[in-house]
Amino acid sequence: MRLLILGGTWFVGRVLAEDAVGRGWAVTTFNRGRSGPDVAGVHPLRGDRTDVQDLERLAAAGPWDAVVDVGGAEPRSVGLAAQVLGAQAGRYVFVSTVSVYRDWPASPVDESSPLHPGNPDLVVEDPRWDAVRYGPHKAGCEAAVRRSVSPDRLLMVRPGVVLGPYEYVGRLPWWLRRMARGGRVLAPAPADRPIQPVDVRDLASFLLDLIGRSASGIFNVAAPTGHATYGRMLDACAAATRDVRGADEIEVVWAEPDWLVEQGVRQWTEIPLWRVQPGTWRLDATRAAAAGLRCRPIEKTVLATWAWLAAGGAPVRHERQDEHGFDPDRERRLVDLWECRSQAASGEKGLV
Repeated sequence: MRLLILGGTWFVGRVLAEDAVGRGWAVTTFNRGRSGPDVAGVHPLRGDRTDVQDLERLAAAGPWDAVVDVGGAEPRSVGLAAQVLGAQAGRYVFVSTVSVYRDWPASPVDESSPLHPGNPDLVVEDPRWDAVRYGPHKAGCEAAVRRSVSPDRLLMVRPGVVLGPYEYVGRLPWWLRRMARGGRVLAPAPADRPIQPVDVRDLASFLLDLIGRSASGIFNVAAPTGHATYGRMLDACAAATRDVRGADEIEVVWAEPDWLVEQGVRQWTEIPLWRVQPGTWRLDATRAAAAGLRCRPIEKTVLATWAWLAAGGAPVRHERQDEHGFDPDRERRLVDLWECRSQAASGEKGLV
């Protein structure tokens, strides 16, 4: 198999390249060479995906059994790549996101759910991360790819939350480092809240399996409902970091979500991976499961991520990392406030 990855040095693209090389595939990566080292065993080509001449030179190195656009987020440049490279690809693959769904995270979604209106010709003037614009931009990217690639050759995946080694967003790494510090840890109740993140290695393996079978169509990618809980994830983080923490104990303080909202706690960032919206962890991925997606236990994802961090692993620097986690002083104040509230409530019950 001959595979071209647009990117290939960050998170999903890096693991995809590692897996494909491990399968004996001939892997070419195309990027500017600015973000991270190349994966051993790939054939790296340098260029700018927004430059049509660079893309035309890249196309001359084809054809490939599949071209994977793993990180495109600007509709115009995504469409340009699909237009120039599509004819050189037996299969064209676009890695999209659950954020393209108009009603997510307010409501559960499946592959038939309505999308944000997306402009396939949009040029993004401000490259800074914006959670509000991200979904509509990726919807525009999907529309741009569809203009150049026929449905029978187009494979599109829409992952939910992706965790694991090389994560650059900073969600699981923050929780691991927080548990490594020990002490009283503020967390959103209930502990048995279902979550469904997918391990980056499982996403990569599933995607390559689909490519190997010449599959087409759209697949949501997430762990099945009930696969893990918030409490299990935090327990796994505590267990993974026990040697670093030493004798310091951990007390997880589970505060009610409504109270956290009242205190102005920023959902999804200040407490990573937590939102009150009912559709957050209800991404229907039954189609992917039927097509072969298998998800390892959350404990294995946590352990692998900690092993990577403990060995000196560092994610590609990204502005989103600074959004995640509590300031320690603010966390301590909130824990004290919650415990005072709980004690007062207990006293009132006792008087009754």
